[in-house]
Amino acid sequence: MQRICVIGGSRYFGKLLVQRLRTAGHQVTVINRGSGRPPAGVEHLVVDRDDEAALLAALGPRTFDVVVDQVCYMPVQAAIAARVFAGRTRRYVMTSTIEVYDPATTALPPVPADTPVPEETVDPAAWPVDLELPWHDGAYLEAHYAEGKRQAEAVLARAGGFTFASVRSAHVLGGGTREFTGRLAHYTRRATTGEPVTVHARPLPTVFIHWAELAELLRWAATEADFAGPLNACSDGPLDVHALTAAIAAQTGREPRHQPATATTPASPFSFDRHYAMSNARAKELGFAFSHTADWLPDAVTEALAEAAVPTA
Repeated sequence: MQRICVIGGSRYFGKLLVQRLRTAGHQVTVINRGSGRPPAGVEHLVVDRDDEAALLAALGPRTFDVVVDQVCYMPVQAAIAARVFAGRTRRYVMTSTIEVYDPATTALPPVPADTPVPEETVDPAAWPVDLELPWHDGAYLEAHYAEGKRQAEAVLARAGGFTFASVRSAHVLGGGTREFTGRLAHYTRRATTGEPVTVHARPLPTVFIHWAELAELLRWAATEADFAGPLNACSDGPLDVHALTAAIAAQTGREPRHQPATATTPASPFSFDRHYAMSNARAKELGFAFSHTADWLPDAVTEALAEAAVPTA
């Protein structure tokens, strides 16, 4: 049994992660602002993680084997966590994102379009940090989501006091109404109503992961693995937007309609004109076995169609 703290953990794959940790027999503490109660048997600390004094007071003398941070979006939050948890945990795992590799958001070393992007493309140990930027401005943070994640990783990677690992998640699908981004629903709605999907002229493939597989990988990263640094998390089998709409069409029985993206009509989610499909080779070498996107995408589409109360073909 390990003592594990989950920051966030009130929705989607974070909630499933908490359930799986508890089922595995670990002693789990969840920290959030009261947005959702954890399962029975899980300690719940209601506190704003951005309030350092309040977080310290809520934690008291508690120590943990592992902290899993589901809701670290900017370096200011990471700096608070680094101070609060230094000497309080031996391992700190942060949930990060594929978007750290998005070449539209920063200058990055070039990777050939047919080569999956490896972790070293963005090295948190060397990434510059600026805590003085207006990170607490919601509009600024939303517009700089990828950079906020890159700098948060950088702060924690240099913190000391614990081993740091980041899990860079691919685009997460599945889970029906729990898929709170609504991106798959964007496609299933259009597939069933006949509305066109807006796509780039030459869309490039990206990578995905099932919500339950991501929860399992985070459980593994927290309780079984001992790696440090970034780790890409994606199922095998990259897809471009045309392959995604074809998978949906296979269940709706309606041919997908596409229209070109323009300056005034932006492309739909998952239509990309830039390459940043990740490599999952490092996680495999460390012992994690990924599914193939084709194994679970049909069920994810079925869930999304069911939520819209539209019968499948």
